[in-house]
Amino acid sequence: MTVFSYSYFETRQHRQRLTSWLLGTSDPTGVRPGHTPAMHRIWDISPPVGTESPVFPGDTPYSQAWSATITEACPVNVSRITFSPHVGAHADAPLHYDGQGEAIGALDLAPYLGPCRVIHAIGKGPLITREHIAHALRDLPARVLVRTCERAPVERWDPNLVSFAAEAIEQLAALGVRLVGIDTASIDPAESKELPSHQAIRRLGLRVLENLVLDDVPEGDYELIALPLKLMTADASPVRAVLRELQPASRSGASS
Repeated sequence: MTVFSYSYFETRQHRQRLTSWLLGTSDPTGVRPGHTPAMHRIWDISPPVGTESPVFPGDTPYSQAWSATITEACPVNVSRITFSPHVGAHADAPLHYDGQGEAIGALDLAPYLGPCRVIHAIGKGPLITREHIAHALRDLPARVLVRTCERAPVERWDPNLVSFAAEAIEQLAALGVRLVGIDTASIDPAESKELPSHQAIRRLGLRVLENLVLDDVPEGDYELIALPLKLMTADASPVRAVLRELQPASRSGASS
């Protein structure tokens, strides 16, 4: 069993709830019997994945076949899918840009789960620089997602995709950021061979999410949930990335 820390739950409010539960005075969820817990809005920031999903030229597109179908002799449908782990919303592993890097299944999950800031840099580029995000860098949480598109290109390949300048990655890392994400297919230009932003996250130990859909997400702070699969030899993994509205007590000061 893998154990990882998630400091979002290590808030004063949570410790108070846990203490009350241990003393037998309340439920650990903080919900009193007979009361309905408050629901917090969720934003699905993952594009649909199917045969129309765009891929980097030369990469493996999504395809699906049926290994079994429901008949009188078979009670279930079973599909077989083939596609690059870079299709749709995904997390790159160090192995993707470092021949000696770790595979995605070996990585700590903590960077993919916790307080997050969405920063708008719509219509900027072709590289997102420090100036484009400077307005939203105060009291940063450990995860930053940058929205560059009015509408993400979820059904077509964009050869002119917006990406990060390496110096912007370096500044975010200096401010304590552990994960960066973007609503395009790569944090580097499509034609780049040097991959300066990928090399910056390799050097600085950051994690990355690509191909997010932030079309309907206002600028601000959220809880990110975007766990990669435990693929022990793969260079990336699909994620079902979502943002969840923060509880009032967590809207400020949550950075882990």
